[in-house]
Amino acid sequence: MSTHEGVGTAPGNDDSALLGNRVRHVRAGELDGYAAISGGTVGSRKLWMGMVENPPLSATDNHHHGASEAGIYVVSGHPVFVFHDGTGEVRITAGPGDFLHVPPFVPHREENPDPEEPVVVVIARTTQEPIKVSLPELYQLDTAQAQ
Repeated sequence: MSTHEGVGTAPGNDDSALLGNRVRHVRAGELDGYAAISGGTVGSRKLWMGMVENPPLSATDNHHHGASEAGIYVVSGHPVFVFHDGTGEVRITAGPGDFLHVPPFVPHREENPDPEEPVVVVIARTTQEPIKVSLPELYQLDTAQAQ
């Protein structure tokens, strides 16, 4: 990964001393895989943020993100977010400019039903690194399971 603007070592200090008082800049094209902001890229302690592209006619597996909350911003495409509300499957179709919130431990999957256009989303999670727990099916966790 290339050097980020705002990162440097002051005389007599190491980078770890600067993490709490520097704005870190990750330029377009400098993502580490999907991660833009993480412990590995900028020294973030509690936040993970990245960009994901889902190709046309694709779907993720069923999964949840553990105790982490996820905020999703749709950059382009029309993703479908699928979860189970305890009674039945719920499908939310989103578009560019939309935001979604996925609470901790909520099983879900993302689909891109478009045959031509990829979906691009920016994801923020309340953990430093991404957590993805794959599941065999969508189901509603009860409060005792989520603890």
